[in-house]
Amino acid sequence: MEFIDLATQQKKIKEKLDSNIQTVLSHGKYIMGPEIKELENRLAEYSGVKYGIACSSGTDALLLALMAYGVGRGDAILTTPFTFIATAEVISLLGAAPVFIDVDPQTFNIDPEHLERTISAFQNGSDSYPLPRNWDTMALKGIIGVDLFGLPADYDPICRIAKENGLFIIEDAAQSFGGQYKGKMACSLGDIGCTSFFPAKPLGGYGDGGMCFTEHENLENTMRSILVHGKGSDKYENVRIGINGRLDTLQAAILHAKFDVFPDEIENRQRVAKTYTELLSKETSGIVAPHIPQGYRSAWAQYSVLAKDETHRSSIQSKLKDAGIPTAVYYPKPLHLQTAFKDLGYKKGDFPVSEDSSTRIFSLPMHPYLAAEDQKKIAGVIGKE
Repeated sequence: MEFIDLATQQKKIKEKLDSNIQTVLSHGKYIMGPEIKELENRLAEYSGVKYGIACSSGTDALLLALMAYGVGRGDAILTTPFTFIATAEVISLLGAAPVFIDVDPQTFNIDPEHLERTISAFQNGSDSYPLPRNWDTMALKGIIGVDLFGLPADYDPICRIAKENGLFIIEDAAQSFGGQYKGKMACSLGDIGCTSFFPAKPLGGYGDGGMCFTEHENLENTMRSILVHGKGSDKYENVRIGINGRLDTLQAAILHAKFDVFPDEIENRQRVAKTYTELLSKETSGIVAPHIPQGYRSAWAQYSVLAKDETHRSSIQSKLKDAGIPTAVYYPKPLHLQTAFKDLGYKKGDFPVSEDSSTRIFSLPMHPYLAAEDQKKIAGVIGKE
């Protein structure tokens, strides 16, 4: 059994894939070919925003967004410790500091109440919430909300808090492209939305890729400059420091073929997730299925469940492995406990929900082509625990 089945999808779209790739080989515009702009327009329209800016990875999308706001040394960016390192890594790369906030125990996304507590502690010089070392030398500048496992964060209160405190919002939608929050699409929920086209993502290419989304023309212009070495009117006029962050034309051609079937795949992911939840609700194994609040739609990048504790998780994963069923743990160690961020001075116990979740969470096979019979097999093995 496959954890993510890309082979079945490829068979479904092979003719269009081959045609799109051959078109690029024929015109030879491998860098910034016409497929790039076409993809930007298609995905921006789907997401409900004016501008899409294609780039080389989801990580570079986050980097572009922060650079567009001039983030640098002395700045602090609020985000979650329960995510992939890229979310906080880009903050540190620019010399700024990630300020971590604990997550909601049901959605695993930033808890707005904790967001307010963190800002209050910053503003009032209080030790009422864990802050990074030397926080009093930093200036709060923005928020990166993470849509974990495909489920958008709770952006209504996050946006209110951001507005009240003069902060920008970057939506890390690396896992949530195709998801929805109260009638709005993921990637449209902050000032800049950032997604990833890593092969395992809901809309994934056959290599790295990403895209930024925004309604703001000034941000779009700045990000387009940054992603091509800070270019001005042409590539030999450099008006700012930038990066080499372009998406390859071949990847854009592949993504066009994949996007043709993407809306149907998102619906299939809903079906697969619903089947899992129904099956697991009948078991008495102590597994907690994902919680989707009313008005939300997850893109189901992963179907992640909670075990009773770390020992329980290991036991279930072992039984599933023996049955030929792969699993994965996203994420086994929160960022505030990672060696890469030790200089921030956070310690075990600072973010108890993130820490508890990291010892209990694990993900089951999830993709649009997962058969109901395979899901019954998975639930059956779990039910024997």
